[in-house]
Amino acid sequence: MSFMKSILGGAAALALGAGAALADPAIIFDLGGKFDKSFNEAAFTGAQRWADETGGSFREIELQNEAQREQALRRFAEAGSNPIVMAGFAFADALGKVAPDYPDTKFAVIDVNWLSMPNVRGIGFNEHEGSYLVGMMAAQASESGVVGFVGGMDIPLIRRFGCGYAQGVKAVNPNATVIANMTGTTPAAWNDPVKGSELTKAQISQGADVVFAAAGGTGVGVLQTAADEGILSIGVDSNQNYLHPGKVLTSMLKRVDIAVYEAFTAGNNLETGNFMGAVGFAMDEHNASLVSSDMQAKVESAEAAISSGSLSVHNYTDDETCPAVSF
Repeated sequence: MSFMKSILGGAAALALGAGAALADPAIIFDLGGKFDKSFNEAAFTGAQRWADETGGSFREIELQNEAQREQALRRFAEAGSNPIVMAGFAFADALGKVAPDYPDTKFAVIDVNWLSMPNVRGIGFNEHEGSYLVGMMAAQASESGVVGFVGGMDIPLIRRFGCGYAQGVKAVNPNATVIANMTGTTPAAWNDPVKGSELTKAQISQGADVVFAAAGGTGVGVLQTAADEGILSIGVDSNQNYLHPGKVLTSMLKRVDIAVYEAFTAGNNLETGNFMGAVGFAMDEHNASLVSSDMQAKVESAEAAISSGSLSVHNYTDDETCPAVSF
């Protein structure tokens, strides 16, 4: 969908004037596109669920470069979209500039929960905790005692995934080896399945038999190569078990879909402030044969302990250290 069509609907939409059509919510997907089968696609799933259930429509744009962040926000706001949802932490700076200029517009941003603005809802996630759970599962499934982690862009957020994962692995097998690699240091790292494949092969050569990808579209290459090479993978954000049935051990669920759905449902009544979204792990018909009842019980027990506060998972972003793995 072109930028002008997705935001303004062409000249015909402009001719409608200020009416119901201009109250449509909008969503801006991060680099990598809405069909990355991971983070962005989870956001799209939430928006589409809202549209399916309500019969409503929403505007959207898939960014092509960093410069479009502020431009897209301003054009959606000028067009009357409300609320405007952004998928990704990288919108924080642009939102900080734009939101004050449109006090009557509600904004919701995923992966940003440190802004304090009267018309902004921030949604963060405890990715380290969800990653801990799938790390436990990886350690239980591993036969070699070596597991891998492939991150996308090397930023504290992704290190939080990797650190939580390594802690979960070590909780099950203190002698396990965790190999962690990042895809790159620029936004291109979110959409490089070829590099994801290369990193997976390198980790396999070092003995890894389970690899967790937290890398957006790059993870598609990780999961594909793991399946081709006969090892297990772990998906992220969306439930990716279906991509390679019987070969994806589980997926670390980051319920971006629920965050978007709830924002669209609230509309102009969206409650602002900073909130935490849900995380978890995926079980379905595609991985049932890979996860024994004992494995699942152990992970569910840890999940309950985290929820109750009796189990604490170190958060990399608290002090930018990790006791379980080196990046």
